[in-house]
Amino acid sequence: MTKRLAIFATLLVALLVADQVTKWLVIQHIAYRTEEIMVVPGFFSLVHARNTGAAFGLLNDFEYRMYVFAAFTVIAVGVLAHMAWQLPDDDRFQTVALAMIASGALGNAVDRVRFQYVTDFLRVFVDSPKAKAWLIDTFGTNEWPSFNVADSCIVVGLGAFVVYYLFLQKDEAVEPSPPAEPVSDLPSPR
Repeated sequence: MTKRLAIFATLLVALLVADQVTKWLVIQHIAYRTEEIMVVPGFFSLVHARNTGAAFGLLNDFEYRMYVFAAFTVIAVGVLAHMAWQLPDDDRFQTVALAMIASGALGNAVDRVRFQYVTDFLRVFVDSPKAKAWLIDTFGTNEWPSFNVADSCIVVGLGAFVVYYLFLQKDEAVEPSPPAEPVSDLPSPR
C-alpha cells in the first residue's frame, strides 16, 4: 500500500471513529430535544437533535429517502476511493480532503442504517438582540441547522478541494506542438 493510500485509510477510519464516538456520547449524556449544554453563551451549544432528512432537513418527508441515501453513499464513497487511488503519491492535500469527505459520508450513513436518522449535536446561533432580529428578518432564523462531526468533515473536505483548485493547483505546462509541415495537393514544381 502506498503512503497516500495509507494516509487516506487511516484518516478515514480515525474521523469515522471520532464521529461515531461523539454521537454515542451525545446519545448517552444529552436528553433528546430537552437538554442543552451552553459552551459559548449566546453563540454555541451542544444539543441532541435528530435529522431524518439530508443536509438542512431536505427529503424529510420522502418515503424512499433511505434508499436514495444508501445509493448516494455507495456511489460517493466509490468515486472518492477511485479519486484517491488516481492521485499522485505526493498529493497529500487532496488525499486528506477525500478522506474527510468519505468519512463524513460513511459516518452519517452508519446513523441512517442504525437509527433511520442522523444524530446532530453542534448548535450555532446568535442571541445578540440586534443581530438576532436582523437574521430572523433576513433569513427567517437566527441559528444554523444543528450538525455533527461527519457534516463538518464533508464541509471542510469540500472546502479544501475548492481552495486547492482555485489557489494551489499548478497548471501543467502544455508544450506547444511543433508546427506541421505544409501539406499540398498541388504537384511540386519541376
